[in-house]
Amino acid sequence: MAGKSCNILITGANRGLGLEMVKQLAEKPIPNRKIFACCRDPSAPKAQSLQELAKKHLGVIHVIHLDVNDLSSIQESAKKVGSIVGKDGLNLLVNNAGVLPWDNTETLKLKDLQDTLNTNVVGTMMVTKEFLPYLREGAKSSGKAGMSCCKAAVMNISSSGASIARAPEDIPRFPVVTISYRISKAALNMMTVCQAQEFKEDGILFALLNPGWVRTDMGGPDGEMDASESVSSMLRVMESLTEKNNGAFLDYKGETLPW
Repeated sequence: MAGKSCNILITGANRGLGLEMVKQLAEKPIPNRKIFACCRDPSAPKAQSLQELAKKHLGVIHVIHLDVNDLSSIQESAKKVGSIVGKDGLNLLVNNAGVLPWDNTETLKLKDLQDTLNTNVVGTMMVTKEFLPYLREGAKSSGKAGMSCCKAAVMNISSSGASIARAPEDIPRFPVVTISYRISKAALNMMTVCQAQEFKEDGILFALLNPGWVRTDMGGPDGEMDASESVSSMLRVMESLTEKNNGAFLDYKGETLPW
C-alpha cells in the first residue's frame, strides 16, 4: 500500500478485527501513512487498547470519534479527517463496524432487526457518502492509473452468511450467524456492487471481504482462526486488488464467493 501518501480510515477500530487491522497497518513499513482509527466512544474502557496503541505510534494513529448510527458524528469525523489529510485525500476506507444479534425469525425483536440494518447497512452507506470527497481527492492526488487500495478504495467487511447461493448449506453449519445479520450483509453486498459501478469513473475501487470465522467478541471462542491470521490475510488480498476486482465478493484468501 505504498505511495506518495497512504491515508487509511477504519471503523469499529477499538476491538476485534478493527483493532488488529490498525495494529498491523501501524507496524507495516508504509511511508507517509496516517491511520484514522474510528470508534463510537474513544474514552470508554473498551477503547483502552486502541488508545495505548495510538501512544506507541504517535503521529501515525489518530483515534477519531465516529458513531456509525449518528449522522452528525459521521459528518464531524469527516470534517476532522479532511482537515488532516488535506489535498492528499483518503486512500482506503475500511467499513468494519458491525453488530450481530442472536436471533431467528421466531425470536427476533423489531428493534434488534432495525438496529442491525442501521449499523451494518445504513451506517456504512452514510460513512461512505460523507468520506467520498476525500476518496475522490485521494484518487486524483495519487498519480496512479487503474484502481488499487493505495489509490482510493472502499473495503466493506461482509460475511459468507450474506451468500444466498450458499445459504442452504451455510445456515445449518453456522446457526450462530443469525437471520438479522445475514439479511443485513446481503443488503451490504448489493449496496457495494451499486457503488462499484456508480464511482467507477472516479477511480474508486469497491470490494467486499469475508474475514472468515474469527475468534473475536462477535465470532465467539469457537472460531477457526484468530484475528491476527484473518487480518494479515485480508491485508494481502487488499494489496493485490485491481480494477478487475471492482465490485468483487472475496474471502480472506482472495477467492471469489458466490452471491
